Amino acid sequence: MNVVDKILTLEHKETVRLDPDQLNGLYRQLGDKNALDVLCRTIEELAVRLSNCERFWRARDWTGLRKCARSLVAIAEQIGMVALARVAGDVANSVDAGDAVATGSTLSRLIRVGEKSLTVIWDQQDLSV
Repeated sequence: MNVVDKILTLEHKETVRLDPDQLNGLYRQLGDKNALDVLCRTIEELAVRLSNCERFWRARDWTGLRKCARSLVAIAEQIGMVALARVAGDVANSVDAGDAVATGSTLSRLIRVGEKSLTVIWDQQDLSV
């Protein structure tokens, strides 16, 4: 048997959860146009903060990473991105625990869940440019 035959490839498939009641409430409260504007700005802000989290990780800026992850929790909860909020909280908790390995792993998951969440909400809301 060749050594190459023993190599496994792991596929990371993340399931995202969106709270439709949260989004519906936003639309009821603000109206269609204003809710769509808020949602577009929020999605943009989430994308920036996900990128910032990765930048803080690479710089080993634990304070910045924790603050950025906590801000992701608050923003994600506002528009019903349940999974994203939970994983962002996990990143902050692993920073608090001082566990760099867990933080790196959890941050990778945050990036995957974040990208998937942004894609799902973008597609659901038909936010085409």
